[in-house]
Amino acid sequence: MPYPYVLLSAAVSLDGYLDDTGPERLLLSSPADFDRVDEVRASVDAILVGAGTIRADNPRLLVNSPDRRAARVASGRPEYPLKVTVSGSGELDPAANFWHTGGEKVVCTTDEGAGRARSLGIAADVVPLGPALDWRRLLEHLHDVRGVRRLMVEGGGTIHTQLLQQGLADEIQLVLAPLFVGDADAPRLFGPGGYQGGRLRLVETRRIEDVVLTRYEPTAPGAGPLPVAADRHWLALACELAAACPPSRTAFSVGAVVVAADGTELARGHSREGGDPVVHAEEAALAKIDPADPRLATATVYSSLEPCAQRSSRPAPCARLILDAGVRRVVTAWREPDTFVREADGSGLLASVGVEVLVLPEYEERAKVPNSHLTAP
Repeated sequence: MPYPYVLLSAAVSLDGYLDDTGPERLLLSSPADFDRVDEVRASVDAILVGAGTIRADNPRLLVNSPDRRAARVASGRPEYPLKVTVSGSGELDPAANFWHTGGEKVVCTTDEGAGRARSLGIAADVVPLGPALDWRRLLEHLHDVRGVRRLMVEGGGTIHTQLLQQGLADEIQLVLAPLFVGDADAPRLFGPGGYQGGRLRLVETRRIEDVVLTRYEPTAPGAGPLPVAADRHWLALACELAAACPPSRTAFSVGAVVVAADGTELARGHSREGGDPVVHAEEAALAKIDPADPRLATATVYSSLEPCAQRSSRPAPCARLILDAGVRRVVTAWREPDTFVREADGSGLLASVGVEVLVLPEYEERAKVPNSHLTAP
């Protein structure tokens, strides 16, 4: 099942602490960085924090900028992102700011915790996930039932740790504050345990007043043991691009993205892009890249539909264009049906000459949506 894109967000001291042990919350971000966080909040569908963070910090988790809230409404989204908290026990404070500000709220808990949360009169939808908290079930619920495509996780350290250890984080946005806490009893960002993968990929560093923002992603596809989160992100984007295609009765709507091994997007494209009635998605994307670019040899092509092995509109099908470009990894959502070409097998053609082809069938239905007029019985 598909999950939302999961973004972990936190600010820490130089020695890795989220807070000190004093009675007041330690402010680690600068005013300009708080505004950046507000911008990120405005871009997501939901914000998640643990029950411990609600107890310790009593956050409101709002989009504070009126302009950003207005832009959300103008785009057809709620004024505020959905607010989500996680509590195994269901022990929650009904008076906390979390419940009385912003828009809709959800409590994800255990079967036992659900009864306790409901008895407290919490102003939120209570979602039991079974006898124990299951992060995959939680993410599936947010994606499938709540329509969450981008999820911002703001704490605490235990939740950040669990998501990273289970390979469910797509991005980490970490702010380093120029101070030391030096208290062994203070909360840390990440706890002990086994972490999947090795070195993360550094995506960005940015100075924001006196703090530094660093952004990391899991190891790039093919470069380590954490490809799944990155593959999901790029294939979801390819499916979104497919939805941007002008509809056609004689060709599929397909989106494609070419991504370097270090996670850099090299190009994107979609069917019938630029008014060309016969251009294919992979063809449109690859045409934007210098054929001599050395990154193509270790790049991945993400396509919502498997690359075509036959076509009448151009001399070379997309599978051949991929091979000629030197790309040796393809991730796709949907095997091509026999709608226009009998026994279409672009994946087989690619695999037969050593290209790694990965099909993520959980994205098939998303890839089919802009093609429903062609696939309906």
